[in-house]
Amino acid sequence: MDGLVVAFGLLWVLVIALAIAVFALARQVGILFERIAPMGALMTDSGPNVGEAISRFDLTALDGRAVTVGASGARSQLVFFLSPTCPVCKKLLPILGSVATAEQSWLDIVLASDGEPAEHQAFVRQRRLEKFPYLLSRELGMAFRVSRLPYAALIDGSGVVRAKGLINNREQLESLFTARDLGVASVQSYLDVAHTAH
Repeated sequence: MDGLVVAFGLLWVLVIALAIAVFALARQVGILFERIAPMGALMTDSGPNVGEAISRFDLTALDGRAVTVGASGARSQLVFFLSPTCPVCKKLLPILGSVATAEQSWLDIVLASDGEPAEHQAFVRQRRLEKFPYLLSRELGMAFRVSRLPYAALIDGSGVVRAKGLINNREQLESLFTARDLGVASVQSYLDVAHTAH
């Protein structure tokens, strides 16, 4: 009987120790989550600044339609820089399609690259990208100082850059819209301000 009481006591000590360990781990997970808050698009210091108007570009898409980047109008543009040889770009194309549908009331998506037209026309057919204007313009890439892909810039109806950065996943793409809605340069800058305020 005494052995049973001792075993029961040890079991309770073990349960209490496990409860303390679980509480400590949950606290550490919370601290870790705060440290790795949602990461937005990685902004670069080159190219036009957020809040700056860009030069107007009157261009012709691969399919012959006229496209103006940076024109004044009611709609915003997401200029998405990509390459047929970029695996991350290919992964993001279905996401761009769903974003185009979800944000169709205010946003036009424009694909941009440079290189040989034949390669890009084959890429458009292979990936079924006909619904997007597809621009080949070295000047546009140079204006945004695009050095790595995929890269996107959100331009409002007055030709002002509202958000920009390297995009590797859906969250980073959507962070451009969040930054625009919050009126900040990037989600990171918003989180940094919020963190220093506490």
